[in-house]
Amino acid sequence: MTKKAVAAAIAAGAALVAVVCLGATVFYALCMVVVPLAAAAITMLLFAVVALAVALTYLKSDEPAEPEADETYGLGERAFMLFKQRPILGTAAALAGGWIFLRNPALASIVAAAFTEKPHGRRRR
Repeated sequence: MTKKAVAAAIAAGAALVAVVCLGATVFYALCMVVVPLAAAAITMLLFAVVALAVALTYLKSDEPAEPEADETYGLGERAFMLFKQRPILGTAAALAGGWIFLRNPALASIVAAAFTEKPHGRRRR
């Protein structure tokens, strides 16, 4: 389970770098044709249209929603389920978490402990 979450985080990071590089490439290519301010506006508009198309594609899903179970999941399992069910939201959450870790590295140990913690079931007496 942890390996899948790590792979998803690495894929999200690689996708972010690829999108930033693509944006820079489009911007500089447009700068050769139009003024830089117009190139920035066109690049932003292009990425907004692509983001809207991706969002509408995921919102139009014909799959029925999975029923919620009363089982207790750990933080790692819930994070993996978030990436599986809502990849855009999961990627945004991972990027926000990475930004928080950069700002306060002490949180990394707390979150690592939470990810490795096993869910506690009901104990019988």
